[in-house]
Amino acid sequence: MPTTEHIKTLLNNIPQKVGIYRYYDKNEKLLYIGKAKNIKKRVSSYFTKKQESGKIKVLVSKIFDIQYVVVQTEMDALLLENNLIKKHQPKYNVMLKDGKTYPWICVKNEPFPRIFQTRNVIKDGSLYFGPYTSVRLVKTLLEFFHQLYPLRNCTLNLSEKNIKAEKFKVCLEYHMGNCLGPCIGEQETVDYQIGIEHIKQIIKGDIKSVIQHLKTAMIEFSKKMEFEKAQSVKEKMVLLKNYQAKSTIVNPKINDVDVFTIVSDEKTAFVNYLKINSGAITQAHTLELKKKLEEREEDLLQLAIVELRQRFHSTSKDIYCSHSLENVWEDLSITIPKIGDKKKLIDLSFRNAKYMQLEHQKRKINNRERLDNKRVLQQLQKDLRMLDRPRHIECFDNSNIQGSNPVAACVVFKNAKPSKKDYRHFNIKTVVGPDDFASMEEVVYRRYKHLLEEEHPLPELIVIDGGKGQLSSAVKSLEKLKLRGKIAIIGIAKRLEEIYFPGDSVPLYLDKRSESLKLIQQLRDEAHRFGISHHRKQRGKDSLGTSLDKIEGIGPKTVELLLAHFGSVKQVMKAERKELEKLIGESRTKLIQPI
Repeated sequence: MPTTEHIKTLLNNIPQKVGIYRYYDKNEKLLYIGKAKNIKKRVSSYFTKKQESGKIKVLVSKIFDIQYVVVQTEMDALLLENNLIKKHQPKYNVMLKDGKTYPWICVKNEPFPRIFQTRNVIKDGSLYFGPYTSVRLVKTLLEFFHQLYPLRNCTLNLSEKNIKAEKFKVCLEYHMGNCLGPCIGEQETVDYQIGIEHIKQIIKGDIKSVIQHLKTAMIEFSKKMEFEKAQSVKEKMVLLKNYQAKSTIVNPKINDVDVFTIVSDEKTAFVNYLKINSGAITQAHTLELKKKLEEREEDLLQLAIVELRQRFHSTSKDIYCSHSLENVWEDLSITIPKIGDKKKLIDLSFRNAKYMQLEHQKRKINNRERLDNKRVLQQLQKDLRMLDRPRHIECFDNSNIQGSNPVAACVVFKNAKPSKKDYRHFNIKTVVGPDDFASMEEVVYRRYKHLLEEEHPLPELIVIDGGKGQLSSAVKSLEKLKLRGKIAIIGIAKRLEEIYFPGDSVPLYLDKRSESLKLIQQLRDEAHRFGISHHRKQRGKDSLGTSLDKIEGIGPKTVELLLAHFGSVKQVMKAERKELEKLIGESRTKLIQPI
């Protein structure tokens, strides 16, 4: 692409210094923000090199103005780039996708500090630890802290003046032993503060020094013959050691380290961050980055490291990384582990990033399916001339062979997908012989009478497997329940896949390739499969029990007991007499095996 005189003039004025550059279009809209060791060299490359990427070609064609900021170091450039991208979110920059508010653990700046979960960080002198990506983890930690130390959870103003004035009375927590009564002066500030300091150390991952302090205290109490206090301290040590054992995943000598790994595809990258203290993960987060210009993984990782260390307030001096990065941090050591415990951390972080990538792909597939299903339902609504989109559809089918074991099945589709937990079987109760019409009338009536009584939601569409006769029978039941006109209902005849509407003898023929017809066929076939499977079970039960049922004095419960124990009629007949007598008694055994 030829460079205009206007752009050439802009390029001539750019210095060969470290800094950031910004591209604007002719409407003064910010297009892109970048960083470089040499701003002039980097910006010029956009216009002098042949760009392979179509996206970069489009970006360059839109550039009308170039602005820059010179900084002292590459680290300054990286920080400034990161902050400006977050602030302005230019169209062609990587999008840091993460707008959630995460929970923090707050140690309140007050006499006898409270410790609680919050999502609002207020600059009031309180200490905040986090953010944590798991609310469950925060709650577990808070419960653990309250197990270790009796901390108050009231919001009283426990100033020295108020306590001396005896303004407060103890609450239930005091009587339960969960609080030692600082509100009435029964607990000194110094004693309370020891627990708070220990909790701060535990959150930071320094469990070893807390255990050492408790061990010293336990020995002191023992020397003074204060064995109850010594036992109480010992129980705290056991809790801490158990917590440490569960939380340590690698060598406890690995302390205060940040671990970063990246996986990416054409459009998205995922950077996982682990904070390691004494071999335990104290923070974990995966950041999603939306690619715009086919960025290199190394550049994305460097950008993510700045963002995540800022977000999680990391002051670690050591980073373990999956990629070789240019170290722009003066006070940081970057290591790419190849073996041992350090490599295990990289592998763990990489797996976390990969899991997030797979989850993202599943979400995309599910979203695509939802859109496809929405389109199919919209088409079905149009083809069947319905007022509402049929998000909830139910389909009925009868199953019997020569009138034996008549059963029916109802399958349920929600948003064009099977909802198997809502499927129902029906044994025909009021119809004698092979009468499909009467059977259909019975099951439709039973189904919707039950839904009305239980106040469950009704479907927008009912599909009947059968022609005009079965459909008319189903409509009779809807009329009895005063649901006629409130639920759309159709029948589908197998021979030519004709769609019948109530009171209309002329069928509707949908295109054989129609998605609407395919959905109706899927409903019909699923109802048939579900009904046949139940019918087979019923016939199987009957055939098993037939020869035993014919024996006078042997009831259905005895037959069920025998079949459950022996597995078949044949095995019952071959069974030893003593075993039968033990199971069903001597008198009934004589009926099965006469002496």
